[in-house]
Amino acid sequence: MTANEDQEMELEALRSIYEGDECFKEISPVSFQFRIGEREDTKAFLLDFSWPETYPETSPQITLDAFFNNRISAETKQLILSKLEEQVEANLGTAMMYTLFEWAKENQESLMENHKPVVTAVTLLTSSDMTTTASTTKKKERKEQLTKAQKRRIVSKTDNKGELPRGWNWVDVIKVGAFPLFHHKMEL
Repeated sequence: MTANEDQEMELEALRSIYEGDECFKEISPVSFQFRIGEREDTKAFLLDFSWPETYPETSPQITLDAFFNNRISAETKQLILSKLEEQVEANLGTAMMYTLFEWAKENQESLMENHKPVVTAVTLLTSSDMTTTASTTKKKERKEQLTKAQKRRIVSKTDNKGELPRGWNWVDVIKVGAFPLFHHKMEL
C-alpha cells in the first residue's frame, strides 16, 4: 500500500470511531485536533496533529501551540511532546493516530502531574482607584452653558414663579379662512 492509501484508510477509520465526539476535530484530511480531558478541567490539553506526505512511514507533526494550551507551562508541554514522540517511534510504519489519542487519554494524569497553571498578569484596581476614575468622568460631564441673551429670553417667557405660561409651545392650528364651508352665502 502507498502512503496515501494508508492515510485514506486511517482517515476513514478515525471518522467512524470519533464521529460525534466533541474531543476530536478534523481540520483537514491531514490535520486533526484532539482534546485530552474535559473542557473545564485545568489539566486538559489540546493536541494538534498533521500528517506529512509520507505518513505513516514518517512521524506526524505534533504540537501544543493551540490557544487552549496557553495556561500550560513550557516544561509540561515539552514533557507531553517527548512522551508522545516515544509512542510515535514505537508505532512508526503503522496507523497510529487512534493509539496516540487513547494513550494520551489514559496517561493524562501522569503527563500533567507536575502541571502548574501559568498565570497571566492582571491589573487589579483598588476601590480608591475606582473612585478617582469615577470622579474624573463626573468632571467631564458639564451642563451646556447658556448665553446672556438665551437666559433673558427664558426669563421673559416665565412668570414670577419661574414657570412657563400655559400654551407657550402650542401651534396655531386654526387659521381664518382655513375652512371654506363657513363662507358660503346663505340663500333664502
